[in-house]
Amino acid sequence: AWSWLQLTDVQGECILDQAFDPSRLTFNYQTQEEVYTFVRQLCHQAIENLSRPGIDQANLALGDAYMYNGNVEKWKKFAYSVLARSFNHLSNKVQYNKDSVIIYCDKGIKSNDDNAMVKFAFAPGGVTGTANFMGPARNNLSSVLDGTNTAIRQSSYIVNLMTGANSAFPGVTDPRAIYMLRKNDNNTFKGVDRNKGQTAITPAADRPQNFFGVSQATLSNTAPGNDNNCRYIFRNSVPLPVITAAEVKFMQAEALLRKGEDNNALTAYREAISLHFDMLTTTYNTNIPAGEEITTASKNAYINNTVIVPATPGELTLTKIMLQKYIALWGIGVVETWVDMRRFHYIDPDPETSQQVYRDFVRPTGNDLHPTNNGELVYRVYPRYNSETVWNIEELKRIGADKEDFHTKKMWFSEQ
Repeated sequence: AWSWLQLTDVQGECILDQAFDPSRLTFNYQTQEEVYTFVRQLCHQAIENLSRPGIDQANLALGDAYMYNGNVEKWKKFAYSVLARSFNHLSNKVQYNKDSVIIYCDKGIKSNDDNAMVKFAFAPGGVTGTANFMGPARNNLSSVLDGTNTAIRQSSYIVNLMTGANSAFPGVTDPRAIYMLRKNDNNTFKGVDRNKGQTAITPAADRPQNFFGVSQATLSNTAPGNDNNCRYIFRNSVPLPVITAAEVKFMQAEALLRKGEDNNALTAYREAISLHFDMLTTTYNTNIPAGEEITTASKNAYINNTVIVPATPGELTLTKIMLQKYIALWGIGVVETWVDMRRFHYIDPDPETSQQVYRDFVRPTGNDLHPTNNGELVYRVYPRYNSETVWNIEELKRIGADKEDFHTKKMWFSEQ
């Protein structure tokens, strides 16, 4: 269910009923709405099967060494959390049901102990393929700077959110920044502007280290032989979150706010931020520079700052919820963040403030957009160019995927 939801949220229409029919050479694409219905069907079937009496955890664990180790109750909470996602995505549609989001969040992941996290068997000197995708052993993030490949670096947007430079949280330094982001040779946090690249940052000592802690003053992209200087999800053996308690609480906060339950929304919002802090300090507390660790005092000071968490429920806005959710999902929930930004069409205003929900996000224009965008932003990914265009071109034409601007076609979940 989780993977079908991810698939349709990235690509839109997709092959569903015929996906596993080995007798076919061509396949029909089905609507996003049909995939969403199927996702919920699978979730309910999973919950029903997991609720059967006599399920043996040890037996279930034989195929579950890298997630929940056969824990049935945790798998049920995961299924409920996928259901919550599927309803939360539909905030623009008549089918949107706030109560369904709230109820499934209540049944879903509420504790960091229940976080859905993929674990890795990698040990130093072991098989690289068993390591975390984000770690230096697999070296998927540093890449080479040869004009055709792009190294991945932290953006100015996330840095501004966490250093007080975003107008939604002005002047507030986030103690989580050192856990998630990298400083530069000048010991400050800087990010890379969209489409500009790190070579545009001057002086060179202001360029952020790569995610493995390697200085970029001379554009070094050598991945270290170990992860002794790596943090957060960028280590070889650290677990990689799929759905977390913090995300579930943010979904619930949004639904409660839309329902008009301001008190409950503020409580859920505060809990969501707290859960994310606690996940960092328990699971991702390795290689934090001495003296920069999150403490109870620094956590409380941040959460009790009324710029972050309003003193009164009526002051909570969608902007605060979505930007704090953006921080909590940074690096681990990129598809879910993209769903959220498309739900708000990137630049939709917050009804409470008339300013953008994603405050200070600047819509790319002109040469910052590919010519085939025709001035529009990206809403989906094309079907696989090789296999689908060779074998299934007539079906692609039917859904419009043969058009150069198909990637700008808005998603079913994002529209009324």
